[in-house]
Amino acid sequence: MTSPAQDEIRNAVRARYGEIARTEGGCCSTDCCATAQEGPASSSSSQEGEDSSGASYYTDQEKSSAPEGSNLGLGCGNPLAIASLRSDETVLDLGSGAGFDCFLAARAVGPGGRVIGVDMTPEMIAKARRNATHAGVSNVEIRLGEIEHLPVGDESIDVVLSNCVINLSPEKSAVFREAHRVLRSGGRIAISDIVANAPLPAHVAGDLDQVAGCIGGAVTPGEIEAMLADAGFRDIRVTVVSAFGTAPGVSSASIEAVKLDGSI
Repeated sequence: MTSPAQDEIRNAVRARYGEIARTEGGCCSTDCCATAQEGPASSSSSQEGEDSSGASYYTDQEKSSAPEGSNLGLGCGNPLAIASLRSDETVLDLGSGAGFDCFLAARAVGPGGRVIGVDMTPEMIAKARRNATHAGVSNVEIRLGEIEHLPVGDESIDVVLSNCVINLSPEKSAVFREAHRVLRSGGRIAISDIVANAPLPAHVAGDLDQVAGCIGGAVTPGEIEAMLADAGFRDIRVTVVSAFGTAPGVSSASIEAVKLDGSI
């Protein structure tokens, strides 16, 4: 059962991302980072879809290959770069938004593969489905649901992706347990997310605006490693990639792990 605090977080996140879907503005952009800092962002802030140096997370080919309107600039990395997707695999994207990473994954797994996107924001679901229809993409399915309670069968997925979403969850351990449940033996996760360089102050972690702004819900790499291990994952790697814009105390990171045969 969720607590009132957990429901508050989900409602705040759903409201922010619903507005982003309607206006096509990126959360992980300069404005978002400025909100998280409670002050104006400097000119060196990262822009949508870029790291702190201004370099894009995605190649020009990747950006041009996805349906128009699917890239809202919400990411903090490129999980496809570490996923090593193969033909005919089944891929699950947690917090799929307008479908950008889903469409890139669909190209990588080919017509014999399948991609499922899960998002809890109805406006994002509608947008992603329209994008898939307009682009004629037939191997992508978008489902409404919470990543802590995935509408996906046991041991049906080869690879779990996510991009700058798990930090938003008030129940991160549940997310990793669910990822483990739906993965087949030998399946893997490839995640880009925000991590805290050290435990965040209570006034940051408890601020709904900062949580919904990709900052306040960040936890340390060590905490992520412990949650993944508790969920049954092995070969866990959490690698800090770069500072996250000008937001103090947090960085972008890549998160990898494997569900091994016989893991609990």
